[in-house]
Amino acid sequence: MDRTRRTALIAGVLFLITIVASIPGALLYTPLLTDPGYVTGPGADAQIALGALLEIVVCIANIGTAVVLFPVLRRQSESVALGYVASRIAESVLIAVGILSLLSVVTLRQQFAADPAGDAGSLLVVSSALVAVHGWTFLLGPGLLAGFGNGLLLGWLMYRSGLVPRPMALVGMIGGPLVFLSGIAVLFGAYEQVSGWSTLATLPEVVWEAFLGIYLVVKGFRPSPITAAPVQDAGAVPQAA
Repeated sequence: MDRTRRTALIAGVLFLITIVASIPGALLYTPLLTDPGYVTGPGADAQIALGALLEIVVCIANIGTAVVLFPVLRRQSESVALGYVASRIAESVLIAVGILSLLSVVTLRQQFAADPAGDAGSLLVVSSALVAVHGWTFLLGPGLLAGFGNGLLLGWLMYRSGLVPRPMALVGMIGGPLVFLSGIAVLFGAYEQVSGWSTLATLPEVVWEAFLGIYLVVKGFRPSPITAAPVQDAGAVPQAA
């Protein structure tokens, strides 16, 4: 297996990990996100911790996709490729903030369970605020930034380079802005984050990411001028003649 094929394989696996880990990770948070009294109740702390662990895996895989692809994509446009890396890092930082907010609720619940004489009313207010922080980080990270970076920037790079079939790259270029605009609509209260309109706007982006992961694992990169020469590491130092 040559280096370019290995790069495509690793990137594809990382894309699939982001999908496989993100869905159950979000579902595991359900008891905390849907129960306003979670912080004073019996709780499901182990389940929340597992969800947090899966989201940490998502953060690592998110950054990994951009870092692994950067040596190839920089040949098409170094500035856009660098923007993609930056967007994935920023997205992962926001996800991490959301993880911390929910784990903080778990800590407050455990402290209340150890000392039930505490002020339950204050805990409910603080818990509600921390859950709200998680909601906003989810909107700004996997919503706005993912649409901009993984959809528009990566879609454009893949379209121009021809590394994947261009019709599917167009799906990313269309789906990314749709997710971004949907996030802005939610931000200004046009509709709820979990709604039919939001789901419809997100669908092309989901199809694009799933296709990209499967295609890179199964097929690798299509022949392209930017892969004609051996791929160097981004930080490699040219050897003197």
